[in-house]
Amino acid sequence: MTGPPGPEDGSGPAGAGPAGADAASGVELLERAVAYALGSLNLVAPALMVRPTPCAGWDLRTLLWHVDDSLTALCEAAGSGSLAVDAVPAATGDLDPVEAVKASACRLLGRCAAADGPAVVSVGGHRLGLDVVAGTGALEIAVHGWDVARACGHDRPLPPSFAADLLELARLLVTDADRPARFAAPITVAATDGPGDQLVAFLGRSPRPQRP
Repeated sequence: MTGPPGPEDGSGPAGAGPAGADAASGVELLERAVAYALGSLNLVAPALMVRPTPCAGWDLRTLLWHVDDSLTALCEAAGSGSLAVDAVPAATGDLDPVEAVKASACRLLGRCAAADGPAVVSVGGHRLGLDVVAGTGALEIAVHGWDVARACGHDRPLPPSFAADLLELARLLVTDADRPARFAAPITVAATDGPGDQLVAFLGRSPRPQRP
């Protein structure tokens, strides 16, 4: 999960969103992210839960529970107006992580689209606009949706226009302070590579297709 952006990230005054973004654009990105990720989640089968993922040291099951925790936390922030960054994840028990991620993604989308919560939320002491919460959720679920597809043995490129929007957002939200704890170092790709490849490379993933 990405950390809260500060003024040095180009987020503007406290409570404002990334430059050029507004609440509607954040929700739109989240809608597109959920639609994309659902396609990847439909590839998951029980036998694949132990497969490695592009996130070093995480198998597919661990990745899915991470996504669920992150989206649940963002939903809490959007609803209550506050979230401690060290909040303890709920016990998973025998729940299906795929269904849990689907449910938490839909809850976050519904909460952000309704816009009936606080306009500004506090995450770990940082004041964030609801558009930033929606945009962070979009980045989280879209990129991890890409990870899920890779873990399942499929290449599912992010749609170019969507990836370009997320890349702009990622460059605002992800800083050197997030590496290597949240993201690996960026991978160099050609300037002519598409925005989808540039996005995953910026977030420390190799965009090259997997070999059988």
